[in-house]
Amino acid sequence: MRPGKFDATILTLGFAFLYIPILILVIYSFNESKLVTVWGGFSLKWYGEMWRNAGLMSAAWVTLQVGLLSASLGTVLGTLAALTLVRFTRFKGRLLFSGMVYAPLVMPEVITGLSLLLLFVAIGVDRGLMTVVIAHTTFTMCYVAIVVQSRLLTFDTSLEEAAQDLGCPPVKTFFKITLPLILPAVISGWMLAFTLSLDDLVIASFTTGPGATTLPIKIYSQVRLGVTPEINAICTILIGIVTIGVIIASVGTKQRELQRQRDEHVAARGTTA
Repeated sequence: MRPGKFDATILTLGFAFLYIPILILVIYSFNESKLVTVWGGFSLKWYGEMWRNAGLMSAAWVTLQVGLLSASLGTVLGTLAALTLVRFTRFKGRLLFSGMVYAPLVMPEVITGLSLLLLFVAIGVDRGLMTVVIAHTTFTMCYVAIVVQSRLLTFDTSLEEAAQDLGCPPVKTFFKITLPLILPAVISGWMLAFTLSLDDLVIASFTTGPGATTLPIKIYSQVRLGVTPEINAICTILIGIVTIGVIIASVGTKQRELQRQRDEHVAARGTTA
């Protein structure tokens, strides 16, 4: 069914409402004037000022560290969780385990952040970089688990069975057969986890400590005193990073679909033979 004119108009207005403010922010990051609402000509000077802003650069470095660490840990744990849910369909506590994996998807970020804060205080852990990494890992791993699980559900297990019949141990089979075939999904999950970590403000604000101020927290604290051109510049860079992440994730999804079709074709040829 083709969308009507009314549907197309509503869709256009919706996308305009979402993306025009972002476009304006990007345009004004190249503004010569110090007043962010007054266009004074094209200039790149605020990008230079941004690089010389020690506070922003420190927060950006912390955010990058947290994103890389939490995305990597979340990808490992999420992939293992997906394998457990798909390959081990019957074990005691499976319902509880799956609920714990999916809970961060529906749990309000305020509840997640507050509960982690209470946990760190109860066990006497000083808040800092690692507590933010742990907090981000807990909510990014569930997104990775969903992405990898969707690939495993359409995975042709006969390829693994053939490798094991030829004498390949299970662990070696996973690294030689399974992992290369699900790698596009794993990469997509990592990129999604990384972009979610870059974007997080609420959970990080509960679990951060001295010397671990992330970029969203830094931007939020400065915006309350007024938007500066440096913030526009660094937000434009973040938009570019997220856009690249989305493109890579989309390409990974397409590659995953093509791989699934190839697996089905190989399986069909094997059945025919």
